[in-house]
Amino acid sequence: MAQLNILVGTMYGGALDVAEQVKPLFESAGYSVAIKEQPTLEDVEGDALTLFCLSTTGSGDIPGNLVPFVRALKDQSPSLTGLKYGLIALGDSSYGDTFCGAGRTLDALLEDLGAQRLGERLEIDAMETFMADDAAVPWVEEWIDRQDLKVA
Repeated sequence: MAQLNILVGTMYGGALDVAEQVKPLFESAGYSVAIKEQPTLEDVEGDALTLFCLSTTGSGDIPGNLVPFVRALKDQSPSLTGLKYGLIALGDSSYGDTFCGAGRTLDALLEDLGAQRLGERLEIDAMETFMADDAAVPWVEEWIDRQDLKVA
């Protein structure tokens, strides 16, 4: 069975909730899904499809649980040319220039390391969408279809 890792960066549980809400969509598409709140570099090696789901904290900062992972990416600069991923960024547009800053920062870092993002990044604005999964679920359904990710 094909593997999908959902790597979560969250402070208050919003991004984890989104990950849990979209997990069944991937299972229905034929994937074995692992949600990881303390990801390591091993989670982005190989050919597993990856979905990053992370919120932004402070002034565009990476959530604390994801900091060691991002630090390892920066310090070790592994080649991620085999990584295919999607990214859901949660943020609050009232913070201006730092809106979805964590997701944008991670996306740029992954691109610099050779990873291939499939489709566009989803940015969910807390000022417009009260429940993030209301935006994430239809996006994931469309992402699976547009990227032809069904394996079942």
